[in-house]
Amino acid sequence: MDLSTSKQAITKQLQKEVLEMQGYKRAVGEHLLDTGLGEIGMSFPDGRFPTAAVHEFISYATEEAAATVGFMSGILGRLMQNGGACLWVTPKNTVFPPALVQYGIEPHRIIFAEISKPKDLLWTVEEGLKCEALCAVVGDLSELGFTESRRLQLAVEQSKIPGFIHRQKPRSENTVACYTRWKIKPLPSNAIQDLPGIGYPRWEVQLLKVRNGKPGKWIVEWKGGDLSFVQTPTIALPLVSKLMAG
Repeated sequence: MDLSTSKQAITKQLQKEVLEMQGYKRAVGEHLLDTGLGEIGMSFPDGRFPTAAVHEFISYATEEAAATVGFMSGILGRLMQNGGACLWVTPKNTVFPPALVQYGIEPHRIIFAEISKPKDLLWTVEEGLKCEALCAVVGDLSELGFTESRRLQLAVEQSKIPGFIHRQKPRSENTVACYTRWKIKPLPSNAIQDLPGIGYPRWEVQLLKVRNGKPGKWIVEWKGGDLSFVQTPTIALPLVSKLMAG
């Protein structure tokens, strides 16, 4: 082994040890999954979307919520490639199951649970995250406290089942223990080959916070079953936004 190779190996090992001390521990088999995020994946410590984690999505307007569901569904489609079911807990289901096909999801593999009481909804999400028979859990709720989010993250660390928390119209963007925080906004689509009608879904994807990683913003399209990047990533958010409590 030459000197340069030895230095690279030492540097890589030190980076791994530092990340583990900061709370980042890769789940067994986590690195084997390609979630199709392309350049966005480079924002994470090892260049891949962390699946053994809880991810927080925030939206305020109805159109933002729809764009968020689309983006999450693109990731879920990859998570469900090898079988398994997804539990989707919501106070009122507004998802049109047949539309999930365009994201690579077989609608019958989504278990929708409509629960009106926030406390019961949160309990169901937590219990779902403990179930290793599932491949993912989605929870639609508005408010999420730090202690509650910490319980969800601890459940995921045990089961390795990824959680997606979609907070619609929260009172505040309070500190939580989730691994990431996202905002997805819809953008006008371009006509396909100058034909009339609606083009491919286009979104502004903002990764506001990511533990041990780099926040950023991208313009993407959902095209041909994959994300297509319209604009190069912008990593220009304040350094403090990289910090995640927990």
